[in-house]
Amino acid sequence: MRISAGDLCILASELAAEHGLIARDYARRACASLEAEGERERARFWLALSVLLDDIAQHRLDPDRAPTIH
Repeated sequence: MRISAGDLCILASELAAEHGLIARDYARRACASLEAEGERERARFWLALSVLLDDIAQHRLDPDRAPTIH
């Protein structure tokens, strides 16, 4: 299953609003766990989500605006 960058940002925004930094910590743990199990594609999803959650927490990404991907 593929997810667009916009949908991933929406998901990160909703998780950040609902759970704050706990969502970022969960995403990081999920990434590490899946990587250890050899589930690289699933781990990359959680890594990307954790990066977006970190950017939202550090105010580098406005969750109310569409993302610009370079």
